[in-house]
Amino acid sequence: MPSALLPGDPVPADGRLPQQAAVAQGTRNFGAYVHVPYCRVRCGYCDFNTYTAKELGNTSRSHYASEVCDEISFSARALDDSGIKPRQLSTVFFGGGTPTILPATDLAQMLAKLRETFGIVAGAEVTTEANPDSVDREYLQTLKDAGFTRVSFGMQSAVPEVLQVLDRTHTPERVPQVVAWAKEAGLETSVDLIYGAPGETLEQWRRSVKAALACDPHHISAYALIVEPGTKLAAQIARGEYQQPDDDLHAEMYELADQEFAAAGYSWYEISNWSKTLDTRSRHNLAYWQGHDWWGYGPGAHSHVGGVRWWNVKHPRAYADRIAQGISPGFAREVLDAETRRVEQVLLETRIADGLPQSRLTASESRRVAELIANGLVDPVSALQHKRIVPTLRGRLLADTVVATLLAS
Repeated sequence: MPSALLPGDPVPADGRLPQQAAVAQGTRNFGAYVHVPYCRVRCGYCDFNTYTAKELGNTSRSHYASEVCDEISFSARALDDSGIKPRQLSTVFFGGGTPTILPATDLAQMLAKLRETFGIVAGAEVTTEANPDSVDREYLQTLKDAGFTRVSFGMQSAVPEVLQVLDRTHTPERVPQVVAWAKEAGLETSVDLIYGAPGETLEQWRRSVKAALACDPHHISAYALIVEPGTKLAAQIARGEYQQPDDDLHAEMYELADQEFAAAGYSWYEISNWSKTLDTRSRHNLAYWQGHDWWGYGPGAHSHVGGVRWWNVKHPRAYADRIAQGISPGFAREVLDAETRRVEQVLLETRIADGLPQSRLTASESRRVAELIANGLVDPVSALQHKRIVPTLRGRLLADTVVATLLAS
């Protein structure tokens, strides 16, 4: 089941933001995240805020698009009441869950409401996640016609035995088919992989990497499996049905993937993400890592505007009730002080190839850069000539060590 909501300060019923949120707003892009909390089957490793039909009971998803459209209207009023000037959306991302479990017309309806309410900049990136078995050629064409520009497919593995461990429902053969259909429709494509499933071997992982590259997507993500408490997979490991994934094997798998992706012409730009060109990076995810603003719509969605962060109630029924009452679906929020925001930027920007400007560091932190260079964790040319902290391959594998070294008290 999804993890519990974090505590925080109450969110006012009218959603109004504190004055801090309006400061220097012109220096940040504005994006939208739409959470669709529905899945046909819950994967054993997943602790995201998602629900199957059985878990929802009598709660219907047929009105979900209308509920999100109502929250979009609410958000525009809240921003205006907070003195935050209207900004067009630079990126839009539909995640989940499985957004494409809804009819394509529902996704089109929500996107049209965002466009009508805020406007979308020319050339904006508009993405939806999709399971390979949740779309067909007609569905993808409808997305393109509605203004979507990009689809991210949850491939995870090309090995049936690994997909079974992960409780994925698609067959490996489905992935190249849907990627080809998306390209035919004129959509950019991304595939997501997961490595380190219990029992997965290095050779099985190599098969998945090769299969992903054979699809020739514009973008690839590869994430190490994390066994989250409370998930089905965590219980299976506790019962001895599976073994805990091995950290050393994870490192070998990451190195193999990075080598294969680079040989095929992909460049890493964030620890878990590779793209063919600068233009095919995920601009929406980069906005998260670079501290821009976004409003998150839907149950459990998180938002951030000018150092104010808040998160919605998690259950679709509770969300629908608040939307029907015309009050904020926000569960709690926090206002980040300047030092907390700086530390978060150190955590995030040391993960990306653009790097962390050393100007964000204190004098004592800057003195530790030499230690990171000596230990092979930070690229010396970037640090010494360009004054940016960019991790080496070893630094990517030991990202927590890079941050801990810089921020050591």
